[in-house]
Amino acid sequence: MTKAADTRETEKLRLSLTDMAFQGGAMGRHEGQVVFAAYGIPGEEAVVEIERRSKDYMMGRVVEVLSPSPHRVEAPCPYFGSCGGCQWQHIDYPFQAELKARIVGEQLRRIGKFEEPPVAATVTADEQWHYRNHARFSTDRQGQLGFVSLIRRRFIRIDQCRIMHPWINGVLEQLQGKCAGLHQVAIRYGANTDQALIHPSLKEIDDSIPSGQASYEEELLGKRFRISGASFFQVNTRQAEVLIEVVREKLALAQDQLLLDAYAGVGTFAVLLAPHVKKVIAIEESPAAVADAVINQAGIKNIVFYQGKVEQILPELRRRVQAAILDPPRIGCHPDVIAAVLKRPPARLVYVSCDPATLARDLRVLCDGGYRLQDVQPVDMFPHTFHIECVATLVRE
Repeated sequence: MTKAADTRETEKLRLSLTDMAFQGGAMGRHEGQVVFAAYGIPGEEAVVEIERRSKDYMMGRVVEVLSPSPHRVEAPCPYFGSCGGCQWQHIDYPFQAELKARIVGEQLRRIGKFEEPPVAATVTADEQWHYRNHARFSTDRQGQLGFVSLIRRRFIRIDQCRIMHPWINGVLEQLQGKCAGLHQVAIRYGANTDQALIHPSLKEIDDSIPSGQASYEEELLGKRFRISGASFFQVNTRQAEVLIEVVREKLALAQDQLLLDAYAGVGTFAVLLAPHVKKVIAIEESPAAVADAVINQAGIKNIVFYQGKVEQILPELRRRVQAAILDPPRIGCHPDVIAAVLKRPPARLVYVSCDPATLARDLRVLCDGGYRLQDVQPVDMFPHTFHIECVATLVRE
């Protein structure tokens, strides 16, 4: 029996958009229900096509702008609105930065219950295009490279990505249409070293492109770091340097201090901050990242690395540190990590987060445990997307 085609008309709503949500959609209301509208801007009147419904909210996309925001600009990317990689190319960059600080403040008020959160203006990026040093392209049956849209799950061929480093775009052009049989192609590039890591090996596809490397190197603030394929590294090299400088400033380190670096990765903070303290105690779960960190700290005598889960190792450490960095993944800190910090609280704590919701949750627990939230500094690592990096500084009351 042939399945009948769905002939229902797509629902379209005329809405006044009033705010911007954390996940990047403008917000409006219809009959009391929240509607998240992709590609809208607060202050606009727009027609929104509904793509998904739940009992609490609706999600859709702007298909017609009736009253445009003064911050609306023409997106330069031909794939904008379909690939899903960028959500904010239609918003002028200064307003993107303003929205990010506003969203952080809203998350701290709503989730963290901070009445007047001390959120600073976003540190903006000098390079707003071609900043990404890491791409993960999907493939289709014809061997084309591209991305898969998040909501509609459609493959979209990409010939140039406006936020990827030009070197990555050059490799994309060379490989386009040749990757049949592969699931994905991952490309990482050292913007300051001209080294690369490409997986999987492409020797049988194009042996002129070096691929299958175990690791590559990148340089931050004059120091080289080895990064293996399984290790995390920031996707924006220039803004990673800015982030490190912000963290160093907020820690206000002294030469007689012990510094804790929790979720230490390949040792970026530990290595670059070691000259400013007596000793760094670094903890990282990933074996690949710790192996990289051992290479990266060569010649530096005042770093001690522990491999394992932070929530297991930190409670067992007996030494009291004077300053600490928490730089957890998107899910935030394990409750046992927060408990261990509060048991032996350092005088100064800097929390680096890529998720303002989990940041707000953890800051509330830390402040209920005796810390005062001094300030929260958004740093824009990801122009033209809704993603937000924050550096929160806490001091012991």
